[in-house]
Amino acid sequence: MKIDCFKAYDIRGRLPDQLNDDIAWRIGRAYADFLRPQQVVIGHDVRTSSQSLSDALAKGLTEGGANVLDIGLCGTEEIYHATFSQQTDGGIMVTASHNPIDYNGMKLVREGSRPISGDTGLNEIKKLVEQGHFPPSGQVGTISEVSFRDDYIEHLLSYIDRSEIKPLKVVMNAGNGCAGPIIDLLEGYLPLEIVKICHQPDGSFPNGIPNPLLPENRTLTRDAVLKHKADVGIAWDGDFDRCFFFDENGDFIEGYYIVGLLAQALLRSNPGQKIIHDPRLTWNTIDIVQHAGGVPIQSKTGHAFIKERMRAENALYGGEMSAHHYFRDFAYCDSGMIPWLMIIELMSQKNLPLSQLVADRIEKFPASGEINRVVKNSAQVIEMIRQKYEPYSKGVDHTDGLSLDMGEWRFNLRESNTEPVIRLNVESRGAVRLMEEKTAELLMLIEPLVN
Repeated sequence: MKIDCFKAYDIRGRLPDQLNDDIAWRIGRAYADFLRPQQVVIGHDVRTSSQSLSDALAKGLTEGGANVLDIGLCGTEEIYHATFSQQTDGGIMVTASHNPIDYNGMKLVREGSRPISGDTGLNEIKKLVEQGHFPPSGQVGTISEVSFRDDYIEHLLSYIDRSEIKPLKVVMNAGNGCAGPIIDLLEGYLPLEIVKICHQPDGSFPNGIPNPLLPENRTLTRDAVLKHKADVGIAWDGDFDRCFFFDENGDFIEGYYIVGLLAQALLRSNPGQKIIHDPRLTWNTIDIVQHAGGVPIQSKTGHAFIKERMRAENALYGGEMSAHHYFRDFAYCDSGMIPWLMIIELMSQKNLPLSQLVADRIEKFPASGEINRVVKNSAQVIEMIRQKYEPYSKGVDHTDGLSLDMGEWRFNLRESNTEPVIRLNVESRGAVRLMEEKTAELLMLIEPLVN
């Protein structure tokens, strides 16, 4: 049986041909056979198919001899937190995050919330799933419905000093995903006036799939910020492992500049620590980290690579421009709740709006934001661009795709690890027009090869 839903970092597929209850059962059974865990935490997002897939997964795990702790409807980071805080042998989250409505998937971790990706066991689990031959385990595990939310909320609040938070007005857009219940719990601990939109979890996603990284999905949050004259807007994706920021003018703030803010804030109380960043946009992060007395370290893009490098370096924080933020005290995992708490604290401490916290950085290192194109042959496009620009470059880097330093501007062009697209990012040293011109120039070369 050929299985198509296993990807580089996780499991994702279209229902029911690529992923269904039978495959979910097989995944649970294969996970149990591969890891031999005694106890596994599972949970699921709000998609209409998630409960059934989670139930099938639990059945496979227990028939493989594992005891299951089911935390029910949750965000991915709640699985991470439960796995490391309860010292279980692993965790599995049933989620398709921001994928289309007819998709679902899973994210797998082992003890200590270490990711299970293609290089660390996912390919072996796939082989077991495809073979489908599972010997009797000798015992059947149990399923317990549990909650660790009190501990989780306490952990989130440990990243800030609540006494410094000012009574800001904040628009919060849960996207009808899983963030709503956590917002409700945190609300009681913070002196914020929260305007909630798309708040109730609803797997039919009446307001569209929650993916604020797409410009067309930002209108509701922006309009709510302007309508309510809010100090800041925050929006999440479906499983809330990413959060996105809008300033008081309703303008979307690129995740690149949030990485710099968080790195700077953490280094203030932890000088000399290492900060991990991805290769797509780098100059702003490197500049901030070095000036704050930290050590910037580049890693390949993707949560499995970032987490692995953070563990190897014992890094304090890791940030990707795609709005994934990783914290050492969160078992090196990504969180969509810790960043907004820290940004709210930063706005309160400095008594400045978000626009002013990032204005000088955007001016110093203007960036294009990530531009995606579906092309016929990604490798061919990257090689064509390399041949044209590398002879004039001051530095070339192949950590992830092609990065060329052209002196006053630089760019990264890479194949996506999760989608059939090529991704372009361009930045400059204080020259918006140069950045825009070079972005247009690169796209003009790429467009004839678009699929």
